[in-house]
Amino acid sequence: MDNTAKNKTYTYTDYMNYPENERIELIEGKIYAMSPAPSRIHQGLIMELSARFYNYIRSNNGNCKVYPSPFDVFLTDDENLDNCKNIVQPDISVICDRNKLNDKGCIGAPDMIIEIVSPYNPSNDYVRKLWLYEQFGVKEYWIVNPMEESILVYKLDKNNQYAAPKVYTFKDIIKVSIYDTLEIDFSKLNLL
Repeated sequence: MDNTAKNKTYTYTDYMNYPENERIELIEGKIYAMSPAPSRIHQGLIMELSARFYNYIRSNNGNCKVYPSPFDVFLTDDENLDNCKNIVQPDISVICDRNKLNDKGCIGAPDMIIEIVSPYNPSNDYVRKLWLYEQFGVKEYWIVNPMEESILVYKLDKNNQYAAPKVYTFKDIIKVSIYDTLEIDFSKLNLL
């Protein structure tokens, strides 16, 4: 990549013109390649957790929608997507404001995001996306690490900043703070 490409700020227009067989995300106008085909455990976690959210929402006649990746989330305050510099595909997005949804994806911050860490690019989840999700007001952000069997749970505080995360293991029950009564028992997830 030459210096011109390194210093370029990419937008939604570039994102839409990227080769179809290459999955990327844009963070602050920089291109980040997504990992190759995720592991079976990674995909199992997405399926199990998405199902828990879907079933809870449905059984409680909830208004929220849950979307597993690939699903575009445009983190922008501008309705003109052509200039959007932050387009991510979280592993799981929970959106309760249906006005944010259109055929392209979610415009603005989901209420909750879950990222499943892959060995390919963990700094995206732990650093870049943590900062980005806090900046755009994602109320609850979980980082699930299948290699370490750990979960970090970040919640926005009264100053709209993430407080220190609560740390859990795959043996714990985690209360989902965007809901009154939803808990996820990681020991009961069928990952084998």
